[in-house]
Amino acid sequence: MPRLSLKLKLALWLLLAWLLVLAVVGLVAAGLWTELDSDERSALRAMLQARLTLLLLAALLLPFVLAGVLKLLVNAYPARALRMAEQLRVIHGSNTALRIEAGGAAEMQQLGVEINVLAEALASARGDVQSRIAEANARLELERNRLAALMSELAQAVLVCNSDGLILLYNVGAGQLLERESPGAEVGRRIGLGRSLYGFIDRRPIEHAQAEIAQRLAGQVARPVARFVTARAGRLLRAQLAPVLDPGGATVGFVLVLEDITRSVERNSRLDALLQQLTEGTRAAVANIRAAADNIEQFPDMHAAQRQRFNTVIRDEAEALSRRLESALAQGADPVRTPWPLEDMLASDLVQTLRRNIESSLGLVAGIEVGAEQAWLTVDSYALVRALTDLAGRLARACTLSALVLELTGSGRFVRLALRWHGAPLGMGQLDDWEQQTFDLDAFGHLRSLRDVMAQHGAEIWSLADRSAGINRLCLQLPTARPDATPAAASAPGRPVYYDFDLFNRPAAASELDERSLAELTYTVFDTETTGLSPSEGDEIISIGAVRLVNGRLLRQECFDQLIDPRRAIHADSQRVHGISADMLAGQPTIGQVLPAFHAFAEDTVLVAHNAAFDLRFLQMKEAATGVRFTQPVLDTLLLSALAHPGHADADHRLEKIAERLGVPIIGRHSALGDAIVTGDVLLKLIPLLADQGIRTLGQALAASRKTVYSRLTY
Repeated sequence: MPRLSLKLKLALWLLLAWLLVLAVVGLVAAGLWTELDSDERSALRAMLQARLTLLLLAALLLPFVLAGVLKLLVNAYPARALRMAEQLRVIHGSNTALRIEAGGAAEMQQLGVEINVLAEALASARGDVQSRIAEANARLELERNRLAALMSELAQAVLVCNSDGLILLYNVGAGQLLERESPGAEVGRRIGLGRSLYGFIDRRPIEHAQAEIAQRLAGQVARPVARFVTARAGRLLRAQLAPVLDPGGATVGFVLVLEDITRSVERNSRLDALLQQLTEGTRAAVANIRAAADNIEQFPDMHAAQRQRFNTVIRDEAEALSRRLESALAQGADPVRTPWPLEDMLASDLVQTLRRNIESSLGLVAGIEVGAEQAWLTVDSYALVRALTDLAGRLARACTLSALVLELTGSGRFVRLALRWHGAPLGMGQLDDWEQQTFDLDAFGHLRSLRDVMAQHGAEIWSLADRSAGINRLCLQLPTARPDATPAAASAPGRPVYYDFDLFNRPAAASELDERSLAELTYTVFDTETTGLSPSEGDEIISIGAVRLVNGRLLRQECFDQLIDPRRAIHADSQRVHGISADMLAGQPTIGQVLPAFHAFAEDTVLVAHNAAFDLRFLQMKEAATGVRFTQPVLDTLLLSALAHPGHADADHRLEKIAERLGVPIIGRHSALGDAIVTGDVLLKLIPLLADQGIRTLGQALAASRKTVYSRLTY
């Protein structure tokens, strides 16, 4: 029912009051009329008739009198109360500075005073709360500004998402990277808070990375991080995903860091093409120069004019070659090489991930038999799991399988992952057909086959059948990242202890390092593996491993590890030592490609190696071909060990003996990176021992090294 307005209410009250007054007057007049006799009634009638106009005027003026009385009553109570109620709502809602106006009846004025007292208390309390909120907001704003400043300076795109992929935080780089549209995409699509990340990035690699992290968390890995490569709007993105955990350890989201590596990959392709073009273009010039030089050398008594013609040929071809080189350098400026993003992973983790993927996507029952739990692999886990899951599906359909077993065996430089089943074996050529069939798109959007994935990982695959037992296997052999066992080297000779200080000549600019403390220097500790022991007879480097040592800490995560195609055979004795075969080197970059990258890795550091003359001699032999020279100071742990422990025999200065003596664990011996890590740990142990003998600076260490007996040995 609609409420009546105040004016209408007053009009109704006034009408009722007027009628009530008239009724009362009428009742009183009727009572008096009944008490009068006939003569009194006649006299009263005559008197009223004479004063009828006055009575009617009084009846008409009565409502105005009543209205005045009602107005006084309304002003004193109802209207005042309504106004106070309105003011009170304002005070409580938005303006604590408002106060109730004094007025109305005394009671209403007293109520207004009490309300104002409460309003003062409310204003004071709200002031305290607002002050605390302002302080908290100021601190929060400061933290926001710091975070914004930090994220704005990052070259990578950074996003924080909840477990459903909704974006909770992102920086400018993320917007710039993910808002690049691919052909046919919705125009103007923007990244924003609360939007799904999966509208910008393929969901599958992220879910794979989350599953990998969940497995690592279950294994109580301290800082689980997953890495993968994906494509977006024609760009190649390298991604790193880390979980966000609540206080109870449950995953509530993830942090995603993205980096655009498209230009790096394209630049590498251009550099490869440029190197090929340069190689082909210089052959003729080199041949002409060589022919002219041979003629001059073979016929020293030729006529001056003829000699001049040969000299002109040499000069012209050399100038043309110089121009070609300068042009190549200009085209290949900023040659930053980005290796294909493979990541280290425990082989057992890979098997667990493969098992979950097979069971969830294929419905097969997959058992596990793990015999190489500590073996590490360097893999693109997403591609490898996808490829093997597809292979398991083909196998299940071809052999009508409902279950299979995943076997993991091996040690040293290889592990073998086998899919084992009972029943019919594969048909002739079946595996070859499967290897060629595509199953997925790679990060560039190209179709990818099992054979492509095998080539990417340097892996081999074959089938085995035990027909008598009815047991069949598909075997996949993968090279390990950090071999746990040392290959047998029974009668293989060790590396010769040679030393040639001509290799340690340094430019004058490096002399300022001589006064620096050994403990303060930054080092690149490196090692090489080779085809043999004679660089002057054509042996080549097949692996370079290095790790940086900064501020007394060995940065194992900051390493260089690269196999190299030597373009020649490997001596059997050497292969027994380092375990690197020709098949492992097929398709690897050449020394001309690897050496500049290693030079950049070691730039502005002191080089360290064990029996460094051996490694540096191989590097020196490549200076002319690559144009790369290592001019920085070099320390040799062989010589430093002889300084720290001069009373020990020659055999005691081998790396294994030094490590054993100093309590350094040996992991991955006779692999380039493994030996570099051991050498770095040995150097850290030797520095305080040298300080006890007064050898504290680089200059003192180099000067003392020259006095050891090993410094007089040459090639």
